Amino acid sequence: MSSVPDASTLMKIGQLKKPYGIKGWLWVFSDTDDRSDIFGMQPWWIKTATGVKPLTVSKWRQQGTGLVAQFEQVPDRNIAETMNGVAIWVAKDSLPEPEEDEFYWSELVGLRVLNEQDEYLGDITEMFETGAHDIMRVAAHSDSLDNEERLIPWHAQTVIEVDMANKAVHVAWPSDY
Repeated sequence: MSSVPDASTLMKIGQLKKPYGIKGWLWVFSDTDDRSDIFGMQPWWIKTATGVKPLTVSKWRQQGTGLVAQFEQVPDRNIAETMNGVAIWVAKDSLPEPEEDEFYWSELVGLRVLNEQDEYLGDITEMFETGAHDIMRVAAHSDSLDNEERLIPWHAQTVIEVDMANKAVHVAWPSDY
């Protein structure tokens, strides 16, 4: 078994959803591009009140358009009922390096967002996808231009530069959008 990683070195790759059946299976929501790739990223960890704990997949399968899995630590539906909404984490160093100009969403959360006029719009609090493209949820901060939350599309026409050294994303997004 792997040694327990420091919680700060973990990256969220998915989330457990409601139970499936009576034998402790759970629906698994994957944050990966190819949903089933999540099962190739091991070992999994969950964060609990008593620290980081392993979550070991014993079986998994495609079920309709989703994914379901059974875990060594979840022997029955009663335990599965308590797992709904639990985030799935992996150690960052166990993931492949992203290509140039590619980023893991968890690396983007927390970055400052500045527009072409160098106005501070807020910080990225969440990344999510719609059918068309990925979206940055940018929340206002005490130092930001205004108190507006913004949903900014993540695509080549909008994202000018990601400056990881300065923890900033520069966007083509006027302040009155």
